[in-house]
Amino acid sequence: MATILELLNSDFGKQLIQGTSAETGADENKTAQVVSMAMPLLLGAMKKNASDEHGAENLLNALNSKHDGSILDNLGGIFGSSQSESVINDGAGILKHVLGDKQTGVENALSQKSGLDAGTVGKILKIAAPILLGVLGKETRKSNVNNSGDLMDVLGNVLGGKNNPDQNLLESILDSNGDGSIMDDIAGMVLGGNSSNKKSGGLGGLLGGLFKK
Repeated sequence: MATILELLNSDFGKQLIQGTSAETGADENKTAQVVSMAMPLLLGAMKKNASDEHGAENLLNALNSKHDGSILDNLGGIFGSSQSESVINDGAGILKHVLGDKQTGVENALSQKSGLDAGTVGKILKIAAPILLGVLGKETRKSNVNNSGDLMDVLGNVLGGKNNPDQNLLESILDSNGDGSIMDDIAGMVLGGNSSNKKSGGLGGLLGGLFKK
């Protein structure tokens, strides 16, 4: 099972970045920066939401129905077509559910880090969210996931795997103060902080090499 970082460094990732850049009109490298930070953040948020039975059930229902992975079958065909509006609308609903009232803060923080305006960042996130659920849907079908324990295993493996040092770093960054609310830590730990802190680079530092030309 490929991790999200491996997927973003694959042909799939390149197609996602190029298509999203064309769809939003944003610079390709800046688009890559936003996606490479946002995907693990959204995945981590989904994992936190699925840590209780109700959240896991809701996510499983979504993955077994609308978000079954079929969106990945013709990824390139989405961009610049009539499908893109449907995907963006779907993404808006996903972000509202996953990020809640933290969404504006996330968009502003990613905007500050990438140099793109918050509106463009928001559109990138709306495109990325359904595609990320598609990745999860494909993996859950492949692994015949039908319970919360197996779902958490898939989420952990896609995020980086339990024994992967990057996973430990992502987990500590995503909830740096241990309060269970990962979005409270975004502006500081995830997107940069005190240079004396070993986590200061956050995901920006960890993923900074992605998509460099």
